[in-house]
Amino acid sequence: MNEIVNVEPATLQWHGEADGHLNILDQTLLPGRIEHVHCRDVPTVVEAIKLLRVRGAPAIGIAGAYGLVIAANEATRRGLSPAAALAHVRQRADELATARPTAVNLQWAVDRLLKLVEVAGEATAIDLLATQLLDEARRIHDEDRDLCAAIGSFGVELVPEGDILTHCNTGSLATGGAGTALGVIVTAWRQGRRFRVFADETRPLLQGARLTAWELVQRQIPVTVLVEGAAAHLLKTGRIGCCIVGADRITANGDTANKIGTYGLAVAARAHGVPFFVAAPSSSFDLSLATGAAIPIEERAADEVLKPFGVQAAPRGAEAFNPAFDVTPAELITAIITERGIIRDVGPKTVAAVLAG
Repeated sequence: MNEIVNVEPATLQWHGEADGHLNILDQTLLPGRIEHVHCRDVPTVVEAIKLLRVRGAPAIGIAGAYGLVIAANEATRRGLSPAAALAHVRQRADELATARPTAVNLQWAVDRLLKLVEVAGEATAIDLLATQLLDEARRIHDEDRDLCAAIGSFGVELVPEGDILTHCNTGSLATGGAGTALGVIVTAWRQGRRFRVFADETRPLLQGARLTAWELVQRQIPVTVLVEGAAAHLLKTGRIGCCIVGADRITANGDTANKIGTYGLAVAARAHGVPFFVAAPSSSFDLSLATGAAIPIEERAADEVLKPFGVQAAPRGAEAFNPAFDVTPAELITAIITERGIIRDVGPKTVAAVLAG
């Protein structure tokens, strides 16, 4: 088992020039082992996204962007004609964009690079196109670092006194920077605020216990892990100053899709008068959807529930209900923190006003 150190390894890292490859930190092995997946073809990137080796809406968007660079490299290695090369990149773009259906950042990032593909057309050599795609993927990666910092700065002013309850993982493992919800927490700690973070375990894959707690330990921020079933009881004690979570897709009215269990946490927070904040970049907003009712909810494999981590936890013959996400209605959200500002009184008008700013 690798010894934990106080430096977090890079979640995503491109190696070399346009004909290089993508290294992805395998989050399924944390916290016990630190290993990387070396992605030199698109199926490896798609598999990493589907199997949650890389996860978190911003991070999978970045992975999808780099994946399109790899698609261009595949076309070069195969010696495809200009027309066939572009067709290959478009096909790979569809495979990447649909690897996970709920998080909108993945489609957003792939579409952003596809615009370069369409502008280039057959007149641009595929190796030159790969260079252009890599430049844009790196821009997306760099922008995410900056917007994480901006989210942290805006969010600090909202965080009240008291301890903080969070759900799933929203830190550097899920983004290209310090994180969204966890970025707010880290920023507050750096500015001298002192509190304890309570991290929901996040069943069935334990992203809170394995990943959020690990990140907080690296940063020497006090953390306590609890099962989701204990969250309402914890809120009732009065020690929690606020809840803060991330988002995988936010609709035009502010309805928010996030890791399964978020909706229940929001209901419990409202019942106990605890502020409930969402932290997310503007790229997580899908303004083409009026409400959360239109968000596709990913259903994952039954074994994640019935046989977690290879342990038979339910009798054979039992079935599983395993949605990866749920939708929290806007009326349960105290505010949404973005890199463009804070959305208060969450609704269509306030969402549009802040995103336009």
